[in-house]
Amino acid sequence: MASVFKRIDERLGAFLTAQRLFFVATAPSGVEGHVNISPKGRDSLRIVDQRTVAYLDLTGSGVETIAHLRENGRITIMFCAFEGPPRIVRLHGRGRVVEPTDADFGQWRARFPEHDGVRCVIVIDLDRISDSCGFGVPKLAYEGERPHMQAWLDHKGPEGIKTYHSEHNVSIDGLPGLRALTP
Repeated sequence: MASVFKRIDERLGAFLTAQRLFFVATAPSGVEGHVNISPKGRDSLRIVDQRTVAYLDLTGSGVETIAHLRENGRITIMFCAFEGPPRIVRLHGRGRVVEPTDADFGQWRARFPEHDGVRCVIVIDLDRISDSCGFGVPKLAYEGERPHMQAWLDHKGPEGIKTYHSEHNVSIDGLPGLRALTP
């Protein structure tokens, strides 16, 4: 039932890009920190090559993924088929944070559609690609994107978003987030 793949081929890539939602898991080093799992969507994933993916990191309530990647680079992305045949795909790898102040940010950012509230781009070099049955995942129907994030961003405005990023740039375990905002 489960398979391990050497690369993301055309068929697997089509499955990944068809999913409207994926989950990102990271954890700090050591036994004391909290494991974090974050939902992602909004056309924010790109397959760079057969062993590299990237996603656009949008403003959220925390900075856990960024902080964990800065500390140890470990990351797993999980995709679940909520429509069609059952399937789960996990991408394990080492991630890095490309911040707006980095020289290569523009070339990474250009891969994605316009979104307000962009924090950075996460780039992941994959070391394990696998799938499993997904028989326990329920079938769910997509109804559309929620308007709440854009309304919140509009209310904050560009300067308010910058302030929010600065004020929320430490993980729940006390790890620093974006380098450019770390004193």
